[in-house]
Amino acid sequence: MAPESSGPRQAAAGVAAKSRAADQIARSIVLVVLFATPALMCLHAAIMSDPDIWWHLRTGEWILHHHAVPRVDSFSNDGMGKPWTAYSWLFELLVFKLYQWFGMAGIVIYIAASVAAIGAAFYMLVDRLQTDFVKSALLTIAGVICLSGNLTPRPWMLTIVFFLVELDILMQARCSGRAGLLLWLPPLFALWANVHIQFIDGLVLLGIAAVEPLFSRWWPWPQTRLRAGILWPILGACVLAALVNPYGWRVYQAAYDVVSQSGGANLIADLGPLRFRDLADFVLLFLALGSAAALAWGRRPPFFETAFIALGAYLAFHSMRDRWFLAAACCAVLASALPGDERLRRPLPAFAMPLILVAVAALLWAGVRLFGIDDQRLKSSLAVEYPVYAVEAARENGLTGRLFNDFDWGGYLIWALPDHPVSIDGRTAVHGNLRVARNVDTWSAKPGWESDPDLQAAGLIIAPVSLPLTELLRLDSRFRLVYHDKLAAVFVRVAAPAGAAHAKASVAGPAR
Repeated sequence: MAPESSGPRQAAAGVAAKSRAADQIARSIVLVVLFATPALMCLHAAIMSDPDIWWHLRTGEWILHHHAVPRVDSFSNDGMGKPWTAYSWLFELLVFKLYQWFGMAGIVIYIAASVAAIGAAFYMLVDRLQTDFVKSALLTIAGVICLSGNLTPRPWMLTIVFFLVELDILMQARCSGRAGLLLWLPPLFALWANVHIQFIDGLVLLGIAAVEPLFSRWWPWPQTRLRAGILWPILGACVLAALVNPYGWRVYQAAYDVVSQSGGANLIADLGPLRFRDLADFVLLFLALGSAAALAWGRRPPFFETAFIALGAYLAFHSMRDRWFLAAACCAVLASALPGDERLRRPLPAFAMPLILVAVAALLWAGVRLFGIDDQRLKSSLAVEYPVYAVEAARENGLTGRLFNDFDWGGYLIWALPDHPVSIDGRTAVHGNLRVARNVDTWSAKPGWESDPDLQAAGLIIAPVSLPLTELLRLDSRFRLVYHDKLAAVFVRVAAPAGAAHAKASVAGPAR
């Protein structure tokens, strides 16, 4: 009888194998679309509107030229020669190399590739915690939507990837007790500390995990299988690993300086609280409410997840720039809390994810060609946001003098006019909140604007025509308008103050 029954069993096994293969192929295709779609959307809407990418590029160029990292500021008048920690030096070197290879299209490629990497990291995190593929995919989509305000060419995009990888490792180790997984964290922090200052957030997350076993006496629902005797040495190793950077311990001083400048939230839009004016903010709110409800429904809220959500809520609602922290926390909590059937878990083979990422990379490259993302197109779009023609007029006519500019254009002028140190730019750690506030007040023509020392020392002004100060400068006898277009105006001092250079020439350029 056995030989007669083996045929149907083999046939059934063959059908099941084909069904699993078809299911894996279908899931792989869905993941390719899931990771590639937001990245392709970034390519389609390719614009160079981030004001800080320009000083990052100039810093990367400086590093490559000097084969060292900057120790003092050389880009601004006020900060000239003062200590400066370029804590994102590795990111700056990366984006400048991309610029060398692909022109400005390289910056757009960085954004798209980072978005795809964030999507993949989100999925890998939630997929290990949730057996239902559909729920994992939906949580991934929600997480990426929440980060729409962070998808700019900044080092924080790499921070999000590193943070999700760290969280994935921690969640696996806590649930399984496999302490060996934690050995990946010190090398991760050694790299992270050279890319972005928010590696500190990763250390805080690891600190929450380290104190969790100690709270077992007061928090009677332990959820981790890791012991404090393992977690604390790992935390110490990660703190030390972060010292493997050109600045050593000063990177922690830089982190403290950034955190202590709380006043910037009133001056810089992305440091302010969530405004709930777009879909991303409401999706994040619903995720936060759902996560809190899931923890409360369990009646035994785990310490790590509860503290994680609470800290994420504080950071996100205090500063929209940090919304990614709460999005990661919510997706991890919901992936663990939503019901799932372990029998439905069908992990992809080990080779599937590399092939999926290769397919995503191919689609992104095709998108670059299809959408016509090239250096010439991107440069032509700059004139919508930045004083491209005003800079050309200043350069072509040899205008000199101490430069006075507004906060938003400072980064671009560092890049476009390298021989003219700016009065201010987006490096708030260099200038401080008081100087930023004074610059904003001066350009808003608030009382006392004429006594601004930067304006009094200025020999050359590149001014946005939309700001009130520009209209007052047209009437100011100390300055002469030498160029204007629909976006910018250029003024030179009629009689330069002591110690300031005179303008070599003046040009009344046609309005553009």
